[in-house]
Amino acid sequence: MSAALPTSSREWHLVARPHGWPASEDFALRETAVAAPAEGRILVRNKFFSVDPYMRGRMNDVKSYTPPFKLDHPMDGGAVGEVIASNAEGFAVGDHVLHGLGWREIADVPAKHAVKVDPDLAPLSAYLGVLGMTGLTAYAGLFDVASFKEGDAVFVSGAAGAVGSQVGQLAKLKGASRVIGSAGSDEKVKLLIEEYGFDAAFNYKNGPVRDQLKEAAPDGIDVYFDNVGGDHLEAAIGALNVHGRATICGMIAQYNATEPTPGPRNMALIIGKRLRLQGMLVGDHADLQPKFVEEVAGWLASGELKYRETTVEGIERGYDAFIGLLRGENTGKMIVSLA
Repeated sequence: MSAALPTSSREWHLVARPHGWPASEDFALRETAVAAPAEGRILVRNKFFSVDPYMRGRMNDVKSYTPPFKLDHPMDGGAVGEVIASNAEGFAVGDHVLHGLGWREIADVPAKHAVKVDPDLAPLSAYLGVLGMTGLTAYAGLFDVASFKEGDAVFVSGAAGAVGSQVGQLAKLKGASRVIGSAGSDEKVKLLIEEYGFDAAFNYKNGPVRDQLKEAAPDGIDVYFDNVGGDHLEAAIGALNVHGRATICGMIAQYNATEPTPGPRNMALIIGKRLRLQGMLVGDHADLQPKFVEEVAGWLASGELKYRETTVEGIERGYDAFIGLLRGENTGKMIVSLA
């Protein structure tokens, strides 16, 4: 006989559209009733949920590649948890699953949108980061979008974050000639070099990005992985060699801007250098998932690939985790633990 199901669950709702930086009053933690799952659905007790920079864009009521969060409804995002009730073939109580209904304690998930994960292969939280969406973003963005090849010199902005730290290490594992990263503190710069094996790194707050990049990459770069935009993108266009490629993954520097942000002033260089700048969305690369998990799990097991997580404890700190992420307070993946 199965244990009694919980009768209620707490969940985060967006209650107002932020203008500029999100404020705590734009969110509310609310209690909702829990019912047994309908046919084809499972009930999941979330153990961890993810907060990610793209969620800031979903708080605006604008047409985008993913629909905006609805006001007075639970927000969503990546989560991993344990099945506590199942009305779906192929899922049993006690299974661990990855799904898209985060920001809440108990999730009523359509089984077709859940993927079983193995807690023996890696810690559950890893399926939200290094083995999850951010990991696949790094893998697809470097190898598929930027067409990385052995011998390339690679520059990564936001390099101590969940995506950037993995991009740099993947490039090294696949034979990059030089890997350079930028981050927002001297402590993160040290981490990039000493733990993740970057050849050079700099704190973008310590001087113009253009000058620091020139010093770190005297022979230029072949690939730029952009998580920041703004002055980083301008500096990278200047540093890219002929036929250089840039993956435009994120532009966190302007997510909370209330005025239009200026674009790079040196875009004419794209012509003479025959550069390729390409935007990416991880959802376009689902076909790489099996190869990605197999390869990355191997590197994790061998210790060749390292990762960090910043864990915030308790659902009541969901907003704190999100705003901390936007301020760059995380090293590696920012995760909310409900354990």
